[in-house]
Amino acid sequence: MNSVRYATVDIDGQAIFYREAGDPANPTLVLLHGFPTSSSMFRNLLRDLADSYHLIAPDHLGFGQSGMPTVDEFAYSFDALTELTLGLLDKLDVQQFALYIQDYGAPIGLRIASRHPERITALITQSGNAYLEGFTPFWEPLFNHAKDRATYEPDVRELLTAQATHWQYTHGVPAQFLDRISPDTWTLDQSYLDRPGNQEIQLQLFYDYQYNLDGYPAFQEYFRRHQPPTLVAWGKHDEIFGADGATAFARDLPDAEIHLLDAGHFALETHGDEIAALIRDFLQRVLP
Repeated sequence: MNSVRYATVDIDGQAIFYREAGDPANPTLVLLHGFPTSSSMFRNLLRDLADSYHLIAPDHLGFGQSGMPTVDEFAYSFDALTELTLGLLDKLDVQQFALYIQDYGAPIGLRIASRHPERITALITQSGNAYLEGFTPFWEPLFNHAKDRATYEPDVRELLTAQATHWQYTHGVPAQFLDRISPDTWTLDQSYLDRPGNQEIQLQLFYDYQYNLDGYPAFQEYFRRHQPPTLVAWGKHDEIFGADGATAFARDLPDAEIHLLDAGHFALETHGDEIAALIRDFLQRVLP
């Protein structure tokens, strides 16, 4: 049961790929990836935790091995990606689960959590933002694009280049940890971005990201009201979602366990063993 299994299922007419590991009789942890990656970012964590947990890591539509309908064929939005994720969990009959959210996985996962709090056993966030404090200057061209797509599209297209993808993995990483990052990571991500039609999908999701901020009050009310057990394992040098976004969770979740790691945006690549140990200790204590 510790080996990773791969499958693709139809959810509302869309092909959704996912990785699965561990015994379904064990507590489930759902892993939601960010931009510009895929469930591949969890490849090591799946093996690290499969002895004790049931893990499911889907690729969002338009990412990885999931389907990639064009923007004319599918209305890409974070609401739509949320519904597909819920559809997958329902199809797999996963009723209760902990959530691991990173980057884009945060607005998807927190929509699920705030709308279905009875299904959530715990939260783990790694650069998965829920507070305005987390936004850095990195976001200025994206928010400009949200106001004026035509004028600022050339600027945000730069975020889809090989140079930008490489930067996402390496910025903020101390020199002694750079050799822990496999070049396969940014090479694989860029190969997905470079597929015909994919950049238009990403541009649409860049535009739609502004509406995630409208959900922050509901996410924060969910935190205050339900007090889900929460682990924050965040790269303190992340220049996309800054460390202030990590410490902000304590405002509504005073018992949140917050760890700022000597890492950047993709902390799993450099501190995967440390994060796996934090998760194992955390879930052993908080899950029934």
